Amino acid sequence: MKVSSTQNGYISYSDENLRRRLLLFVSVTTALFPTLSSSGKTKSTNPYDEKRLLEQNKRIQRENNAPEEFPSFVREGFQVKVVASENYIKCDSGLIYRDFEVGKGDCPKDGQQVTFHYVGYNESGRRIDSTYLQGAPAKIRLGNNALVPGFEEGIKDMRPGGKRRIIIPPELGPPVGPSTFFSSKQFEVFDVELLGVQNCQRRTIAFYSDVVCN
Repeated sequence: MKVSSTQNGYISYSDENLRRRLLLFVSVTTALFPTLSSSGKTKSTNPYDEKRLLEQNKRIQRENNAPEEFPSFVREGFQVKVVASENYIKCDSGLIYRDFEVGKGDCPKDGQQVTFHYVGYNESGRRIDSTYLQGAPAKIRLGNNALVPGFEEGIKDMRPGGKRRIIIPPELGPPVGPSTFFSSKQFEVFDVELLGVQNCQRRTIAFYSDVVCN
């Protein structure tokens, strides 16, 4: 993953039920944090208006019990600015992330299966979905378009035991439209814990073929 240093869901599973559980992510948030520019700038050039939007967003996040140092989104219509602390890193692709724990071992590769827990939030810090609440982690193979591009990019350079917050911009998010339950220009935030990485191989028995990971 290429990153540029700064100073200042949806996950599509082969399991249709898991895919449907990640619903529409909506908006708004605030801050004493520097800004990470993202998909456009807000129309407003008035510092007072921007401060007001940030305060409004933070208030909504507090009401939603958003986790500590949750990013803010200064939004006017489809124009949005991400506001986050210096601990966040912005990638060349537009993905933004922060590592809480790095983990140990090798990063996953295409064809391998990753096992992970996640908590998904909308822009206002409201929790949308959680594998912890479901009682079982998610499992998926990388490299077969089973994950949203931003999520796959965010998890690919994690190490087992690592914990990371991933901020996925709309251009790296899911398909949008009435049939997908997702609106355009919405950011998604995921707290991810990578539990393990497994090698996979295809086996064929008579006319039956499948992939086994262990």
